[in-house]
Amino acid sequence: MQKILIIGGVAAGLKAAAKARRCDPNAIITVVEKGDMISYGACGMPYYIAGDVDSITDLMKTSAGAIRNRDFFKNVKNIEVLANTLATNIDRKGKKVTVKNLEDGKESFLLYDKLVIATGAFPIKPDLPGIELANIYQLWHPNDAKAIRQGLEGQRFNKAVIIGAGLVGMEMAEALKQWELDVTIIEMKDQIFPAFLDQEFARLAAKHVQESGITILTGEKVKGFSGEPMVTAVETEQRSIPADLVILAMGARPNVELARSAGLAIGTTGGILVDEYLRTNDPDIYAGGDCVENVNMLTREKVFAPMGSTANKHGRIIGENLCGGAAKFRGVLNTVVVKVLDINVGKTGINETDAKRLGYEYITVVTAGYDKPHYMPDAKLMSVKLIVDAKTRKVLGMQAVGEGDVSKRVDAVATALVFGGTIDDLFDIDLSYAPPYNSPIDNVAVAASAVMNKLAGRFKGISSIEAAEKMENGNTVFLDVRTPEECKKIRLPGQEDMKFIPLAELRKRMSELNKDDEIVAFCKISLRGYEAAGILEGVGFKDVKVLEGGIFSWPYVCEE
Repeated sequence: MQKILIIGGVAAGLKAAAKARRCDPNAIITVVEKGDMISYGACGMPYYIAGDVDSITDLMKTSAGAIRNRDFFKNVKNIEVLANTLATNIDRKGKKVTVKNLEDGKESFLLYDKLVIATGAFPIKPDLPGIELANIYQLWHPNDAKAIRQGLEGQRFNKAVIIGAGLVGMEMAEALKQWELDVTIIEMKDQIFPAFLDQEFARLAAKHVQESGITILTGEKVKGFSGEPMVTAVETEQRSIPADLVILAMGARPNVELARSAGLAIGTTGGILVDEYLRTNDPDIYAGGDCVENVNMLTREKVFAPMGSTANKHGRIIGENLCGGAAKFRGVLNTVVVKVLDINVGKTGINETDAKRLGYEYITVVTAGYDKPHYMPDAKLMSVKLIVDAKTRKVLGMQAVGEGDVSKRVDAVATALVFGGTIDDLFDIDLSYAPPYNSPIDNVAVAASAVMNKLAGRFKGISSIEAAEKMENGNTVFLDVRTPEECKKIRLPGQEDMKFIPLAELRKRMSELNKDDEIVAFCKISLRGYEAAGILEGVGFKDVKVLEGGIFSWPYVCEE
């Protein structure tokens, strides 16, 4: 009987064990996990803290309500799980792993025919003054989540500071805001979601978040913490911020020391180097989850992409290959989606920054619209940005921000990317339609059509960033074609320099405009702006553009 030993008992490790058991009913499968909880949904911890999930043990349950503990794996799957057990050394020649029982300190070794390393990643913890003060947490283990939740329930926290504006940091901002805490986010880079959003969409998301009462400080570096024995303030290079709760959400690094000490190859990103079968440079050792480096399917670059979805896929592939299979992992697209209060943010593929760095001849477009017909009571707006290879028309990436259903649009584009789809393919996909679910032409199809029109010269759009620069220069006429009632509610800055002509009156009043001026037309989402540009061009206006995404996608402060 084959001996399969797995180091790591959360996502990739236990998924590999479960798949291997289905492929080989007779294998001896043992899982070693240094923690006291196994097979839990770590991505659910912010929602447990928020109160959306009642108990931390809910993160360990199957959909049928069974708790995935040691007894569950032993009785249901005949898998032996050794919790509170640390793997300390891999003897590749002798095919054995030294382990230490963390409860009694005793050491022993386990033999294997095939070994899986699923040691995950560890959170970045900066060496700063006061970092060990009480009430400074890293959301990396259920015990941290339990401690934060207990403090919230006991009303011991009032002012929270989150360091890092990535996925975990922003999810925690929502969780703590739901407890009505005063929440401040500090990000050393110049925008939120710095790893995947382009500047204008990062600003757009930040604007929405700040409107909900969360303070965001970008381009600011933390230099230490004050208090004794509990934290009372976060010290940055610019200010001192009162805090009785601090969340460190500064990212993670792959946990590879065990693999490195065993002589396994480490990739350029710092993760364990694996092939398409998720084998290491030792044919009897596989690795998966957050400890390995992945390949970007689009660019073929090596990337570190710690995601629960990827870890679970790794586990399935490894489990099959442990039993003689030849399953391949094609890579990742760095697809992400996150909810922050009423705002949804998503991304797949590469962003504009990456496209520029990689030397693509690319084109972008930003569109805005409702996620279902506007007459439906729960219709919500969103902005979509597409990045497209101008030569091949292939889709390179997509971003979306708004209250609408972002996730289904991200998933549609991710699917197109896997198959090398073009904007024409994206428009042609026969997406579902019924008013409770979608508009007749979906948001991604609208964006694809806008790119087609750009490439054909029928749509001359400019980004919000370029428009803001033109406003500063003062040589461009901005034409607002909304109704007077709309203009009373919200306007772009510098209204004294704006030209207000409702679309319905444009044909009668176009004499108020100069045909030689550069004109930028817009409305709420710039659909009427696009129509206005067509009207003006049709009578000889020489330089008419459209503000992409309209006022809804404007990432700067508006006037009300």
